[in-house]
Amino acid sequence: MVYAVWLFGLGLFFLLLERAKPSRPNQRILRNGFWQDLGFLIFNSEYLGLLIGLVAIHLTRVFDPLVSWQVLAGQPLWVQLPILILVLDLMQWVVHNLMHRVPWLWEFHKLHHSAEEMDWLSNWRFHGVESVVYRSLLYVPAAFLGCSGEAMFWFGVLNTCVGHFAHANSDVSIGFLRFVFNHPQMHRWHHAHPDSGPPDRNFGILLSVWDWLFDTAYLPEGRTPHRYGFAGMERYPLNAAGRLIAPFYRRPA
Repeated sequence: MVYAVWLFGLGLFFLLLERAKPSRPNQRILRNGFWQDLGFLIFNSEYLGLLIGLVAIHLTRVFDPLVSWQVLAGQPLWVQLPILILVLDLMQWVVHNLMHRVPWLWEFHKLHHSAEEMDWLSNWRFHGVESVVYRSLLYVPAAFLGCSGEAMFWFGVLNTCVGHFAHANSDVSIGFLRFVFNHPQMHRWHHAHPDSGPPDRNFGILLSVWDWLFDTAYLPEGRTPHRYGFAGMERYPLNAAGRLIAPFYRRPA
C-alpha cells in the first residue's frame, strides 16, 4: 500500500480522535496556521525523506567495498524492523537533542516550535533543512546495515503514526506504554514555552524510553502547559516564506 494512502488514513484517524476526546475542546480544526501546516505536510511528507534516502543509499554504494555491514540483508521483516526502530530512533533522539543545543541547528528547528496550537497536523511543521539533516543521518546507516525497502517503509509509517499521536490535540492515555512510546501528554511539555515549563526535555520521536533512560523526561501528573512556543516568538516571522528563509539571515540569539 502506497505511503500516500497511509498518510491520508492516519490524518483522518487522528482528526476524528481529536474530536472524540480533545485536550483543548475549544480549539478549532481550522486553527491558526492550519493552511500553512497543510502546505508543510505536502512538502515535508515522507516523499522528501524517500528522495534523500535514495540519494544516501546510492552514496553508500561508493564505500561498500570498504565498509560492508550488511548484517540485516536477507533477514525477515520481523527481525529487521525492531532493530531498525531501536537504532534509527536512538539516532533521532540524538539529532533532536542537538537541534536544541547547537545554535545554528536551533535556528532551523525553531520553525517546528513556532506552533502555538498543537494538533496532528503540526507534526509536519518543520524546515526542509531539518529533514535533510535527519534523513541523511538515518538512511546512511540503514543502507549500510542492509535494511530492505519494506522495513524502511514500515518504519516511516510507524514514525508518522506516533508523530501524529504525540502532537495530537487529544487527551487519550496509553497507560504504562507512556514509558515506551512518545505520546501527547509528554510531547506537549517538549513544546512548552519557557514561561510554562522547563526547556530541553522529552526529545523522543517514536520512543519515549530514551528520555527515561537519559534523564531528560518531564511528565508532571495532572498538569499541561498553558502556552507553547519559544522565547522571542514575538519577533519570529508569521508567513511561511519568512520562516523558511529566517535561519539564513537571522543571527542566533
